[in-house]
Amino acid sequence: MTVPTGLLNLGPLEQLRAGRLPERIVRLLAGLWVYGLAAALMIEGALGAAPWDVFHLGVAEHVPLSFGTVMVITSIAVLLAWIPLRQMPGLGTVANTLLLGPFADLNLALLPTPDALWLRIAFMLAGVVACAFATALYVGAQLGPGPRDGLMTGLTRRTGWPLRRVRTLIELSALAVGVLLGGTVGVGTVVFAFGVGPLTQWFLRGLVVRLDRPVVVDTRPGGG
Repeated sequence: MTVPTGLLNLGPLEQLRAGRLPERIVRLLAGLWVYGLAAALMIEGALGAAPWDVFHLGVAEHVPLSFGTVMVITSIAVLLAWIPLRQMPGLGTVANTLLLGPFADLNLALLPTPDALWLRIAFMLAGVVACAFATALYVGAQLGPGPRDGLMTGLTRRTGWPLRRVRTLIELSALAVGVLLGGTVGVGTVVFAFGVGPLTQWFLRGLVVRLDRPVVVDTRPGGG
C-alpha cells in the first residue's frame, strides 16, 4: 500500500468542492490545535523533542524569534520542495503554515514544566500519540496537507514507498540538521522518529474523510 485508501490527490478547487466541507474544516483546525499541543508536550517533557522540533529549537537558539515563529518560517521554506513533487497546496496547507506555530507557542505558554520523571515520560508519550493523531486528522480532512506532510505524501506517491518509511526518513533528516544546530535531543526524539510514522498510518485508516472526486463539466460549446 502506498497511501491510505480514500486519500485523494485533489487540486485546491477540487478540495473545496468535494463535499462535507464544514466537517472537514473543523477536522483541519482541530488537528492543527492538537499538533501544537503535541509539540508543546514533547518540549515541556524535556526528554527530547520531535525531530522537526529539534530543528526548530536549534534554529531558535541562533535567532531572536519564538519557537512558533521559526515553525512558520520553516513551513514557508519547505513549500519550495513541493515544486518538483508537483504537490498541490490547499486551504489546509495555508492554515498549517500560518497557524501551527502560534498554536505551539500558545500551548507552550499554557502547559507546566513537570519535575517528576514519570510525568515527563507521560508528556513525551502523549506528545508522540497526539502528533500522529493530529497529522491523520488534518491530512484526512483532504484540504491539502501541511508543508512537512506534503513532503511525506508527495514522496510516497512519487516513490511508491510505504508512508511509514517516507515519514521516518523525513524525520531522521530533520533531526540530523537539528542536532548540528544545537537542538534538544533525547529518548523522546528516538521514540517519536520511529513511532510516529506507523501510528500516523494506523490513525489514517479511520480518519480519512471519504470523498468522491468532483466531476468537472466542460461548459464550453461542444464540450462534454
